[in-house]
Amino acid sequence: MTDALHILSPGSYTTVQDMGRFHAYHMGVPVSGSLDDFAHRIANWLVGNSQDSAVLEMSMIGAKFDVICETDMAVTGARMNLRVNGSPCPGWTSIRVQSGDLVELSTVENGCRAYLAVTGGIDVPLVMGSRSTYVGGQLGGLKGRILLSEDILRRGEGRLLSKPRSLPWFPIYPENIFVRAIPGPHDDFFRNHLDRFFASNFTVTAQSNRMGCRLAGPEILRDTDAPQSIISEPIVPGNVQVPADGQPIVLLKEQTIGGYTNIATVISPDIFRMAQAGPGDTIQFIHVTLDEAHKIYRDWMRFLHEIEELLTL
Repeated sequence: MTDALHILSPGSYTTVQDMGRFHAYHMGVPVSGSLDDFAHRIANWLVGNSQDSAVLEMSMIGAKFDVICETDMAVTGARMNLRVNGSPCPGWTSIRVQSGDLVELSTVENGCRAYLAVTGGIDVPLVMGSRSTYVGGQLGGLKGRILLSEDILRRGEGRLLSKPRSLPWFPIYPENIFVRAIPGPHDDFFRNHLDRFFASNFTVTAQSNRMGCRLAGPEILRDTDAPQSIISEPIVPGNVQVPADGQPIVLLKEQTIGGYTNIATVISPDIFRMAQAGPGDTIQFIHVTLDEAHKIYRDWMRFLHEIEELLTL
C-alpha cells in the first residue's frame, strides 16, 4: 500500500467503488459498486488493473487532488474536463502523473458520472468481500462515506505501464436515451398501460441518486382490478417500479427489497446508460423479450472481452 492521492476538494458526491458485493442480499446489504460498470472496467484496464479493482466514482462535479506518488491514471465515463497542472488531458486513456502533480476535474459536460482508476486500484479495506461504499449502511469504501477534503487515499501494488494505453473511441452520452427492458415481473398489473409505458418519453428528475433514477412523464396506472399493494419482495438493479403517483423509478444498486409493483426490468447491459442519465435527459424504454435479452447479454460480454484484449495486449 502506498499513499497516492490527497483530496483537496471531493466534488459533489465521490465514493470508492469496485464491482460490488453480490452475496449479502439476505442480510439486507445491497450490491453497491460502480453504477456504470462499463466505464469502470475500461478505466481499470487502461492502467493495467483487473476489472474489479476499486476506483473513484464522481457524480456531477469531479474531485481535485494532489498526487502523492508516481502512478498511471485514467478517467472514463462522463466528461469532466480533466486537467493536470492546469493542462487539459484526454479521457479514456492512461496518463502518467508524478508526485506533486495537481489533478482537477470540473462540472460534468456530458453524462453524469466519471470513473478514476490508478495503478493497483484504490486501496481501502475489504468489507464483506468488497471495497465498494454503501453510504446508507456506512460500510465499505473510506469509512463508509463519501470523500471529504483532506482525505488521503492509498493505492494497491501494481506495475506502471511500459507504454500508454488508449481506447481508440469513446462513448458520447446522449440526452435522449433508449434502454431495453423486459416486461415484468408485475406487467400483468398494467395490461392497460404497458403499451403506453413503452411508447412514452420520460424525463430524469433531480431527485435521482445511486438508489434509483426517478422519472417524470405520462401517468402509468395499475389496472383497476390489480392489487393496490404487494408484499415487499427482493429487487434487482434495473427493476422499474411504479409507485402510486404513476411516475416510474428505475432502481440501481443500493436497495435490496421493494414494495412497489415493477412494470419492467432494464436489461443489465443497458444499466450503465441509466447511470449516465442526468436531470433533464429523456428516457424511452424499448420492449425486448427474454430470449432477445439473453442474446444481447452474450453479445455484450463478447464485446467487453474484445475491449479487454485490445487494451491489455
